[in-house]
Amino acid sequence: MTRPWVCGARSMAASFAIHSVAVKTLRRNKPYDETVPKLCCERIGAHREQVRDAILDASASLAETHGPLSLTMSQIAEETGIGRATLYKYFADVESILRAWHERHVRDHLDRMKQIADRPGEAITRLEDVLTEYAGSLHRSHHGDLGPILHRHADMAGPQRQLTELLERLIAEAARDGRVRSDVPARELAAYCVHALAASRHLRASGAGRRLVAVTLDGLSG
Repeated sequence: MTRPWVCGARSMAASFAIHSVAVKTLRRNKPYDETVPKLCCERIGAHREQVRDAILDASASLAETHGPLSLTMSQIAEETGIGRATLYKYFADVESILRAWHERHVRDHLDRMKQIADRPGEAITRLEDVLTEYAGSLHRSHHGDLGPILHRHADMAGPQRQLTELLERLIAEAARDGRVRSDVPARELAAYCVHALAASRHLRASGAGRRLVAVTLDGLSG
């Protein structure tokens, strides 16, 4: 006599076997779509970038309101709207957040100067606009108590090299147009511009940056 539970077990086993065959057949007839994990990774990457930007924006806002040295990870997490555990997955401490914010700040201004340099028009005009943007970015980036923290760790060699190369290209174009002196190599004049305008970081007077740009351009014209 066949026991009911045995029949039930056999039915379940048969059902499982059929299900297994169906799954195997589906996998064999429908090749694995390799774009799926790529799209998933892209979405995850985009989400992480959004969260990271939100953390940096919130930190900058808090630093401007309360001062950078008063920031805590709890404040930043609350301002961003995430948990502290999530925040620590992105940054180890407040200092690393502030450094990342500064690096983004520098990168954004460098991108802006590249856009200005690639505009149509006379090279001397684009050169003046790039120098004005650079002086303005230095003037606005006076971080007070934050300065020692940022500059102790900041690797500015890369961005400064890119800026110097950008200015060198514009100066060479302007020299060919007869608008900039040609008795000094364009690379040396570009370095001169970078160091001359570095003073903008410490000038608080309104219009000081533009006046310094005018003096710098006078030096380029010889």
